[in-house]
Amino acid sequence: MFRNPRRVFEITAVVLLTLTGSLPVWAGSSNSLLDISSDGKLLACSNRDSGTVTIVDPQTFAKLREIPVGHKPEGVTFLGQTHQLAVAIYADDQVVFVDADKGDVLGRCDVFDEPYGVVSTRDGSRVWVTLEYPGQLVEIDASLRKIVRTLNAGSFPRGLALSADERTAVVTEYYTATVRFLELSSGKEFAAVPASATDNLARQVVVHPTRPKVYVPHQRSKTSAAHGEGSIFPYVSVVDWPTATNQTAENLKRKRIPMDSFIGNLVTASPWEIAIHPDGDQSVVVFGATDDLFVMNVLDDNYRELTPIQHMNIGHNPRAVKYSHDGKWFWLYNALDFEVVAYDAKTLSRVGLVRVTENPLSDEILRGKRLFYSALMPMASRRWIACSSCHPDSDPDGRTWQNPEGLRNTPPLVGLAWTHPQHWSADRDETQDFEHTIRGLLMQGRGLIAGPVAESLGPPNKGRSRDLDALAAYTNSHSVPLSPHAKNGLSDAAKRGREIFLSKETACATCHSGPYYTDSNPATKPTLHDIGTGRSDPSEKMPRKYDTPTLLGVYRSAPYLHDGSAKTLRDLLTTNNAGDKHAKTSHLTRNQIDDLVEFLNALPYEDPQPAAIAAGLKKVDR
Repeated sequence: MFRNPRRVFEITAVVLLTLTGSLPVWAGSSNSLLDISSDGKLLACSNRDSGTVTIVDPQTFAKLREIPVGHKPEGVTFLGQTHQLAVAIYADDQVVFVDADKGDVLGRCDVFDEPYGVVSTRDGSRVWVTLEYPGQLVEIDASLRKIVRTLNAGSFPRGLALSADERTAVVTEYYTATVRFLELSSGKEFAAVPASATDNLARQVVVHPTRPKVYVPHQRSKTSAAHGEGSIFPYVSVVDWPTATNQTAENLKRKRIPMDSFIGNLVTASPWEIAIHPDGDQSVVVFGATDDLFVMNVLDDNYRELTPIQHMNIGHNPRAVKYSHDGKWFWLYNALDFEVVAYDAKTLSRVGLVRVTENPLSDEILRGKRLFYSALMPMASRRWIACSSCHPDSDPDGRTWQNPEGLRNTPPLVGLAWTHPQHWSADRDETQDFEHTIRGLLMQGRGLIAGPVAESLGPPNKGRSRDLDALAAYTNSHSVPLSPHAKNGLSDAAKRGREIFLSKETACATCHSGPYYTDSNPATKPTLHDIGTGRSDPSEKMPRKYDTPTLLGVYRSAPYLHDGSAKTLRDLLTTNNAGDKHAKTSHLTRNQIDDLVEFLNALPYEDPQPAAIAAGLKKVDR
């Protein structure tokens, strides 16, 4: 949709005047876990598991230094012509500024929550950052290291790129793959290109260097299918830049190119990042779950857009790819090998390798994480789907799936070790029971146990396979981040909401009890509750009683309930609570509902683990 077609024309006219020869220059910086300094002398790599940024000499392939920056760094960008860096520290809610020559941290800028994509202006004076939650694009003064402007950027934005004239920011929504164009002078969105309702998990966007096109790697999650060859698909979407001649949604093209049939019938999974050669005629896309990449021709035909050159097998969980400024090489980051590899862009031969960090994980957790991110045997036979296809980095995928037993909303994995049993139907009392999922129709893998697998809720599968125990150890390893809504403690409204939550009249805390706000616990038998929601789903095959989910992190895990029918927390407490079956809330005033929502958004406002230990609760490590 377009906010102001005349303004689109004015913006586009200015951009089209920026010419080299007869072609408009559209190249802009785009977010990545890799970046190369403008003089080509340094390469930076963001190491999520290590909490560091590594600086590499791209000519000698030497690791120069590794700089601690914080918990779960994501995007990294050099500032203009300098060797200074800005790094988005996802779990610490900060953008960190670093001197790459000296290895010093120069300063930090606090942001509200979950910074992901980060891009510098050409002169290095400004840094633009996407905040996945609450859905913002912030402008930071790089010298003062302070936010000077905050723009609305849709829902859960991750991908970020700037046009060459730096008048426009392009942003992608993580859960919907919607592409949004923002005029930076006014801060207003002037175009939004929606995706299919099934499009999902778009982490990045790249602008073509000479043509009005942007490229978005993403996944398609077809929630009506419950088997591996019909539910998850890899795509690259090629989206027209809005101009004066295509200013209606009907004229603005978005071509979705299926990567699973791009080279014969070779299936790939989890497209993570894409890079475009500086000349604009070649591109590379990496696939995080099948450990491979495609090198592609980039065509100016408005039809095919991309054609294959070569498929390459690479290392574990590739998450980033970047061309050198001269186009001679492209760099690849294999995140679970902790290596950056250089390839010749013409011959496609490997020319260098740098180990950017030592493995910060235990051997067991690393093995489990590699399995979690794998769509290859023994985890999957058809290559379409990995555990991470629905639970990337412990997050949900924002989808409600039509499973054989009925509708099932994807939950986050944070705090899982304290909140067994698993599934809405509590039909898995140990993570090792997911051997059934690996062998079943969804993944169709060989499995990790030699021989038959014990039934869920039956004899333990734990201890029967080192690989399966490693997978369980990784899956259970995710702690719960504190809510950004409670950084300064509970607000007065949240305190009032807590009193309502704990009151006997509402009885919210009857089921959502204890430090993890659930009556699920590994040491107890499953306790299921009928809150009236199962009757709305005619496909439900199980008894209409469900396990109590934790409320920790509920502020960013919509939709809610087992069938995803509650789109917001307010819906959960009002329109989706007919008959007061899910706590008694019908008597609450609008202001009291607001206070209760404020409290729920503030969870967790303190680390739940010490209280869980003090209460004698048991944790499942694997």
